[in-house]
This record gives sequence, structure tokens and C-alpha cells, in this order.
Amino acid sequence: MQHSPRQSREGFTLVEVMIALAVFALISAAGVLVLSQVVDARFAIKGHAARLAEFQRTTAMLKSDVSQMTARRTRGVSGRPFSAPVMTGQSADAPLLTLVRAGWSNPESDARPSLQKVEYRLVENRLERRTYRHLDGGAPNPAQVLYRGVSDVRVTLIQGQSEGPGYLSSTERPLPDAVRIRMVLEGYGPVEMLLLVTGG
Repeated sequence: MQHSPRQSREGFTLVEVMIALAVFALISAAGVLVLSQVVDARFAIKGHAARLAEFQRTTAMLKSDVSQMTARRTRGVSGRPFSAPVMTGQSADAPLLTLVRAGWSNPESDARPSLQKVEYRLVENRLERRTYRHLDGGAPNPAQVLYRGVSDVRVTLIQGQSEGPGYLSSTERPLPDAVRIRMVLEGYGPVEMLLLVTGG
């Protein structure tokens, strides 16, 4: 009696199915991990790009204001002019920097003076820029937030070899030579800017 050849078996055993499922689960877990890391990296890059844009906007605004600074003194609430055209904050509630600039744009095409009073303030770790419609008196326009996460800001004025919170304003030299700003920015750490005064 002749035996028929053994028929090939069909399907998989339970052990083979379990091994295949385990391999599939490992590959899926690795894929999910890689995908989550890619998503996290994209969010981190987007956040860093937004912070970099804020920093570039802040430095551009400061450079523009300081480079177009003029020697016009503004008046306080009492009506008396300040001691110098450029002032730095001497108290906690005072602006970090107050100046008058020329050459500012007028997109609304409203009637305006040729000069504009500008203040920089630190409000709850936000660096804010405020402008005034009138040089003397009047409330400021809505604040423009330049950078969030600012601490430990120090502004000094440089004239010749001296540097400090104030400077000696005279008819011959009404403006300082430069403005130095030191601050700590979230995401960057300590930052120092030296801005030259070109006289507007």
C-alpha cells in the first residue's frame, strides 16, 4: 500500500500569530513615539520662531526710536519741562525709557505733529511701548506689547566716558551718545543692546 504525500498545512499556529502581533505592536509603538517626537519638535520650532520674531521686532523698534531721538523736552503733569530730553526710570512706577522721536509713520493720515513722545515700560514681565498723540499732556495710546517674559531691565545713558541712569544735557550736547539696555529674556537669558543716538 502506497502512502500519499503529506499535504502542506494551511494557516498559522497560535504561537506564530502571537509573535506576529507582538512584532506589529512593537513597530506601532515605535511609530507613535517617533510621530509624537516630530509633533513636539514642530511645536518647539514654532514657539522658538515666534519668540525670535518678537525679539527681532523689539530690537528693531528700539533701534528705530533711539536713532531718531530728538532734543525736545517734554513736560510733566505740573507743566514744567523735564530736566533732559531723554529720561530713564528712577522709580518702580516710572517708565524705563522716555524720549521724543522724529520721522514716525502716520498710516491713518490724520493731522499730527512732526514729533512723537515714546515710553518703554515693564508691566508684569511684559516690555510695552507706549506713544502719545500729544507731546505734553494727554493720555497715551494703547500699549504695544513687544516681548513677554522680560525681567531685570536696566537702562543707562552714555555720554563721553560716563555712563549712568542720567546724563548732563547742554545746548552743545543735548542728547546722550548711546543708550545701553540690559535685560533678561525668557528663552534667551541675559541680553545687552548698545544703541547709538544719531540725533534724529
